[in-house]
Parts: sequence; C-alpha cells; structure tokens
Amino acid sequence: MSETKRTEMKFNPDLSGVLKGRTSRYSLVIATAKRAREICETADAQGETIIEKPVSLALNDFINGDYVLVEPEEIRNL
Repeated sequence: MSETKRTEMKFNPDLSGVLKGRTSRYSLVIATAKRAREICETADAQGETIIEKPVSLALNDFINGDYVLVEPEEIRNL
C-alpha cells in the first residue's frame, strides 16, 4: 500500500471546535475514552455489534456537539 493511501485512510478530524475555550487535549482524550467505553457497554447490554471503532464514534459525539466537554475551573487555568 502506498504512503498516499495510508494517509487517506487515517481518521484525522479538526478538533479546533472541541478544544475551544482552552480545553486541554488530555481532557479530550480522557473524555473520549470514557465515552467509547460507554458506547461498548451499551452495545453489549443490547446485544448489538459495533462495526465502527468505538473511539471514532465517541470522538464524533464530541465533534458534532452531542456531548460537551466541561473541565473543572482548576484544570482550565493550568
């Protein structure tokens, strides 16, 4: 597979909208991981099979505004 093909297949969304207001990337990673686990647990409880990667689904929830990341005040000022 050529380098161009590999680059096209990567999931590389624009995170500027999610990271506005000085939200840290660390907080976004933690929140995305928690949301991905929630997606997996819900699908498992309902007996559903997830075709798309749970992390991609979780990140899309934040990008689309379905979930909003709110950091505590003490973290925002670091």
